[in-house]
Amino acid sequence: MRNHLSIGILTHSTNPRGGVVHALELADALTALGHEAVVHAPDPSGEGFFRRTRARTVSVPARPVSGGLVQLVQTRIDEYVAFFESAAAARYDVLHAQDSISANALAFLAERGRIPGFVRTVHHIDGFDDPLLSAWQNRAITAADHLFCVSPLWRETLARDFGRTATLVGNGVDRRRFTPVRDARDAELRSRLGIGGGPVFLAVGGVEARKNSVRILQAFLIARRTYPAAQLVVAGGASLLDHGATRRAFDALVAESGLGTGPGRPLLLTGPLPDADMPALYRLADALVFPSLREGFGLVVLEAMACGTPVVVSRMPPFTEYLAPDDGLWADPHSAESIADAMLAAVEPATRARLARAGAAVARRLGWDGCALAHLQAYIAHLTGTRLTGTWPTDRGGALHA
Repeated sequence: MRNHLSIGILTHSTNPRGGVVHALELADALTALGHEAVVHAPDPSGEGFFRRTRARTVSVPARPVSGGLVQLVQTRIDEYVAFFESAAAARYDVLHAQDSISANALAFLAERGRIPGFVRTVHHIDGFDDPLLSAWQNRAITAADHLFCVSPLWRETLARDFGRTATLVGNGVDRRRFTPVRDARDAELRSRLGIGGGPVFLAVGGVEARKNSVRILQAFLIARRTYPAAQLVVAGGASLLDHGATRRAFDALVAESGLGTGPGRPLLLTGPLPDADMPALYRLADALVFPSLREGFGLVVLEAMACGTPVVVSRMPPFTEYLAPDDGLWADPHSAESIADAMLAAVEPATRARLARAGAAVARRLGWDGCALAHLQAYIAHLTGTRLTGTWPTDRGGALHA
């Protein structure tokens, strides 16, 4: 393996979404191994990425877009093309797209002979009604020279639907940042958000259909019959996609139920929070409620477990791939009653203690160093034109559970 690689990593946003977190953590891990990894993203705000990194980051010039999703995606593709048509692309040994937007830009540049090729991570595959969005998503998969996946679910989907082989690289968690040890920020955040005696249930990712937000709210209303002082905190929400229909259904249920909203009330929608708040937020929660209908991996599950917080997850891949039966609380994501049962179980002291121990073990097993090593093997294969059918290294990243 070469002693030093220069890797340009491209992602779709500077905001704290799962794929963006993965890109930044991967870059930091590669940097720690002695390589140059630089993360790029369109930055219409000009404020840079949501957190500081060990690796270098680059804000790609971008402008606000007021049109729909198609116009937004086309604009971001064009901005990436304009940026990398300059000498910027030539300095990297590997160009690595983390999403369909950046992959389409690199596919365009490869077709024009401006770059020799690129690799791409497929975190998950969306279903689009718009034919152009579907075409862009497919091109972002088929045009890449090498594919990565974070879970077996999506590797199998790529093989079945696209005939493509992908290297399984997994995900990790930074246990230096995400820890069960409380600090001054816990009390400050409790006061700022108006978090009471609880129990406190946390949902991360904003209000989205694939996050199952409406059923989470339904389950919370059921749980409040047992714990009238319970609070639901919904954090995050900075997706490029349109979640208007889900938000309207969510708001209608809030109005129908008469729930008070805001700091100190039963329901709090925080929007995106500073990255430094997240470890404290996990620690303040009695459980992370994450019964997603579709996930690439679910990085927030690992972050919560590293902080000692029990997790409620869907009994389906990808969660069943990296969590053992006793690592979390399982729910049928299509049943609010099942989600509520798991939420109530999370409050029991013996269950919390058991899951805190299990979470710590999972966090120790899943580190970013193993993820980075799996990438490096595939980068070398890409550069040398050799064939690699990679997997997540079991000695560093941890074995997956069936």
